[in-house]
Amino acid sequence: QEQLVEAGGGLVQTGDSLKLDCVASGLRFSVYAMGWFRQAPGTERELRAAINWRGGTTYYADSVKGRFTISRDNAKIAIYMQMNSLKPEDTAVYYCAADIDGLGYLSTRYDYWGQGTQVTVSS
Repeated sequence: QEQLVEAGGGLVQTGDSLKLDCVASGLRFSVYAMGWFRQAPGTERELRAAINWRGGTTYYADSVKGRFTISRDNAKIAIYMQMNSLKPEDTAVYYCAADIDGLGYLSTRYDYWGQGTQVTVSS
């Protein structure tokens, strides 16, 4: 069974940092592009960062550029998102997802999803 498991969320203060991680199993991880999505209550699931299968190409939403960094370690079958200078607006559930078709921007492109990890940033 293909599975993605996220961890690393928590409750932090404005300006703090978190590092999210996502470990994959049951799939040939190295051939998948990976993305981090967020979903706040009442909103659609939106892409925040993505990385191609080799790790050489990344994408960031405007709202996180300069603050968040996505990376992957294919040997560890994991992706990460370093989140710095966190703001209350970042509060959401964060999901990792895998896309066999390459780096994409729409949630409907992605083939596998994790269960999500909650990030809460206090004022």
